Amino acid sequence: MNRDSFDYLFVVATRELRTVARTPALLALAAAFTVSIVGVAWAGSGGGGGFVPLTLDLLTFVEVLVPLLAFAFGYRTVVEDRLTGELDVLRTYDVSRIAYVGGVYVGRGVALVATVVLALVLGGALVPLLTADVPTFLAINTAADSALRFVRFVVLAAAFTLVALAATLAVSAAARTVRTAFALAAVLAALFVLGIDTTLLAGLAAGVVPAEGIAGLLALSPNSAFRGLVLSSAVGVVGGAEVTAGSPLWNVIGLLVWWVGSLGIAVWRVWPAVEDVTN
Repeated sequence: MNRDSFDYLFVVATRELRTVARTPALLALAAAFTVSIVGVAWAGSGGGGGFVPLTLDLLTFVEVLVPLLAFAFGYRTVVEDRLTGELDVLRTYDVSRIAYVGGVYVGRGVALVATVVLALVLGGALVPLLTADVPTFLAINTAADSALRFVRFVVLAAAFTLVALAATLAVSAAARTVRTAFALAAVLAALFVLGIDTTLLAGLAAGVVPAEGIAGLLALSPNSAFRGLVLSSAVGVVGGAEVTAGSPLWNVIGLLVWWVGSLGIAVWRVWPAVEDVTN
């Protein structure tokens, strides 16, 4: 990418941030997500029990809510620009596909990751507040429970958010109508939350999926890969026993494949490549 491409990317990203800030529905969803996370931290056992219990309390909620939030933030982005003629206008300025998709991704990604990180940080801030009457907590449980483990969870949640957003942009770029984009996003949401995991477990129960390859196959599911990385790096030990959560390497590879593949599809499908013609 040349300097002009980076300039275009920055302009598109700024436009996306402004669009999010001016869309009441997205702001309401971000607020609802934050309230949900803080509410779980307050009402669950984690807030008063430590950072690792809080991570376990929030893990399922993040697995389910983050993809849904990402799809809400991103499924209309590209297809709406196509329907309103915005893409045609941008192409007259010689904006590259990478610059456009990158700008949309960066703009929406900043807003989305900020929402997720802020909500989790607010939830984590309740731990010292709710355990204030036990001043020796961190000293006693430094090896098994620390703020560092929760920071790892927040970082992994941010990465998972970016993967979910990338998949959503691929759907938006491939669709030609808002209705189609919504339908594809709904299918993708079902695959993220339940579909892939359920299929693999059913295959394992039926003997179709080999037990020795289940770690690699589970990494094909973004939710399973994220869950495995959280359990292995942010939880580690529960009740004195080390948590086994598949292969961390395969889980990282699985998320990277989803991320790179989704962005590649978005760039490919946003508009047809136009070859330069020289006279």
